[in-house]
Amino acid sequence: MPIERNHCALIGLLAGLTLALAGAGGTFAAELKITGPAGRVVILSQADLAAIPHYDLQVELEGKAIAFSGVPLTALLERVGAPTGKALRGRALCDIVVVSASDGYAVTLALAETDPMFRKDRVLIADRADGAVLPDEFGPFRLVVEGDLRGARFARMVTEISVVELSPCGRRK
Repeated sequence: MPIERNHCALIGLLAGLTLALAGAGGTFAAELKITGPAGRVVILSQADLAAIPHYDLQVELEGKAIAFSGVPLTALLERVGAPTGKALRGRALCDIVVVSASDGYAVTLALAETDPMFRKDRVLIADRADGAVLPDEFGPFRLVVEGDLRGARFARMVTEISVVELSPCGRRK
């Protein structure tokens, strides 16, 4: 019967796609979408992020010392045209960074908070903790904000980072 044959072919195709998309351990490979102030978008896979130079950062979170490893958020924001360093001035000081997670959680930071020329504490997008890949309930990407006294901005399961221009500063000319 042609309908059954087509149905089986469709199921086989979907199974093949599922296996092709699945990453290590049977979980789907995640991507991190980063959008800059002018709308430029970069999408990074776990492998892409792993290939960028990492920094280690030990923080205390909920009474426990954790050694995170990740990429400075500023390095990711540079890839989408966000001003950093000495270029971060004027109207750009009104910009915010929105970090969104797959579970609907979102946090914001001022763009200047993410830049090492404005504060000594680092802000990372971590992909490892205590020497291991982040477990599914926290990863594959997690925001780590050094110096925060509470872990409320340590967004887990991060999927998207966006730079947003806020009023009253309005658009840059």
